[in-house]
Amino acid sequence: MTGGNGAVAAEFGKAVNMTPKELERWLDTEESRSVGQKDGGGESTGHASGRRIVELLRAKRADLTEQDYAHMNKVVGYVHRHLAQRPSGDVTDTRWRYSLMNWGHDPAK
Repeated sequence: MTGGNGAVAAEFGKAVNMTPKELERWLDTEESRSVGQKDGGGESTGHASGRRIVELLRAKRADLTEQDYAHMNKVVGYVHRHLAQRPSGDVTDTRWRYSLMNWGHDPAK
């Protein structure tokens, strides 16, 4: 494994603060499906990403591909950008939080 992928994996581990089980439960909710840009097939980009994140969290490090690391990097970038746009006030029941949770990050944790 290269140092670059190790760094990506470490950042991914910090950005994604939901367990695979928590994320799967979240992705099954109506709130999860209600946010994000739809890809034409009805599922939002974030929701699809959430399903992929569950797979990545459960995968053995040795089995990860360059595409997996690229997706991890995409997740890290999304979470960082989105956190910078935090709205003021209580974010518990906001589309902002729901969208982040689709990407594996619960800002209320």
